Amino acid sequence: MKRVLLITLSLVFALVGWTTVYAGDGFYVVAGQRANYAPVPKTGQTIPYIAGDDGTLQKGVGWPTPRFNDNGNGTVTDKLTGLIWTKNASCFGTFEKNWTEARIATKYLKSGDPGTGLTDGSKAGDWRLPNVKELQSLVDYGHATPALPEGHPFTGVQFANYWSSTTYALITTAAWRVNFGDGSPNANYKSLYCYVWCVRGGK
Repeated sequence: MKRVLLITLSLVFALVGWTTVYAGDGFYVVAGQRANYAPVPKTGQTIPYIAGDDGTLQKGVGWPTPRFNDNGNGTVTDKLTGLIWTKNASCFGTFEKNWTEARIATKYLKSGDPGTGLTDGSKAGDWRLPNVKELQSLVDYGHATPALPEGHPFTGVQFANYWSSTTYALITTAAWRVNFGDGSPNANYKSLYCYVWCVRGGK
């Protein structure tokens, strides 16, 4: 029945020139093709503070339980996003880097580098600086210091700003950061110094 509906809608597109229509089952049909919505996960906030707030409604895609898998090789897989993170959130030590230094350091990170704990066989070029959405995906807005899900396996998490690879559109000499003390995103000049957390994978 749904296949017949989709074929019918495709014919409608061709006849009247529509490009997008709601199929009624949680999908959009675009140019005759079926595509999911981009999923929006829960924030992690579970305590209600007023009727109708996030803690009351808890909208969004539920998190897997457990959410993280410690791979035993210095990496952690987030089963919500599929992204792979360095287990040590301070794998370059407790030394902050400016934005350019951060991008270069992640580019050359590899398995066996001293102090990183990586034994995953990764090569230079496998790791990168996360974009701001990827970095924010780790945040649990129900927790602070750190703003991470309870029981997370990460080590070396600083309650401070971490660089993303995303440039700030209003001032392109600045970039977005995420503070893992309170989970807030913020932007500042690329010449300033922040911590670096490395990621690989993703689409």
